[in-house]
Amino acid sequence: MSYGKAAAERIANQTFLITGCSSGIGQATCLELAETNPNIKLIITARRKDKLDELKAKLEKEYVGIKVLSESLDVSDLKSIDKFFANLPSEFSDIDVLVNNAGLAIGQDEFVNTEVEDAETVFQTNVIGSIAVTKKVLPILKKKNSGTIVFIGSIAGIVPYDKGSIYCASKAAIKSFSDSLRKELISTKIRVILNSPGAVKTDFSMVRFKGDQAKSDAVYDNTEPLTATDIAESLVFAITRRQNVVIAETLVFPNHQASPFHYYRTKD
Repeated sequence: MSYGKAAAERIANQTFLITGCSSGIGQATCLELAETNPNIKLIITARRKDKLDELKAKLEKEYVGIKVLSESLDVSDLKSIDKFFANLPSEFSDIDVLVNNAGLAIGQDEFVNTEVEDAETVFQTNVIGSIAVTKKVLPILKKKNSGTIVFIGSIAGIVPYDKGSIYCASKAAIKSFSDSLRKELISTKIRVILNSPGAVKTDFSMVRFKGDQAKSDAVYDNTEPLTATDIAESLVFAITRRQNVVIAETLVFPNHQASPFHYYRTKD
């Protein structure tokens, strides 16, 4: 997608840190940024290093001038975060934009049947992980009084649904955290952006249902969900506005959807 010459110039020579890049929205965002202006530095992270290396090779092959650092990072593990930032090469250390994309859901059960360990994993990844990474990056942005912090929320964090209590609560926490952080940074030129997707077809449901293809496919039966690129386009649009323009919150869902599980299904 073309955002215009001015948008491309605004991100020239900037350094981006994106979590959860092995697939889905994270990977699509990397490609969308590279398409907008390849004269950038990308730090791509996820748990699956092999997938990151594949993405790095693709980016370097297709976008001349781009610089890519691929490093494994498990945002649910605070020690992993500490190690990642301690070993960050100086060439990539002056971060301008952070995209907190890594996240997951586990199961879709009534709360009484939810394992506390699963709830801990969801919160550790979706909430604590994003907070911990942001804590590391924020001093870098404050030092130069500029930059952008992006959080991936969810329509489920705005309108909770049954059998999703833990995931909905985790995304509601991210919304509240981003709102509070934006207020704290009101006297700076640091932007805080929240993007809340609706139904997007990625590997998300496969992770949620622990590899059960049938359950994953059933989520999208007879619907037309968004693609990862749809969300990436909305993210890059927000990131490439003038620094004084804050697209604080964006709720993005497909035409057939009105709330998490309020949508029109076509007939077979």
